[in-house]
Amino acid sequence: MAEVKVASEITGSVWKIVANIGDKVVEEDTLIILESMKMEIPILAPEAGTVKEIRVKEGEPISEGDVAVILEK
Repeated sequence: MAEVKVASEITGSVWKIVANIGDKVVEEDTLIILESMKMEIPILAPEAGTVKEIRVKEGEPISEGDVAVILEK
């Protein structure tokens, strides 16, 4: 099966992990919510798939381009 790596578009910290491993998601579902400069910014699923791996933990810093979630198509 093909994998889709979902990366952060901003630098911030992981505020909340919304998705769980094994969840089936559709395009634009919120996977993770980041906090940056007192704003909450969601990381959205770029396409439908199943959450295979979550590479971050709540409270952890994340940089732009870091892979946060891997989806399986």
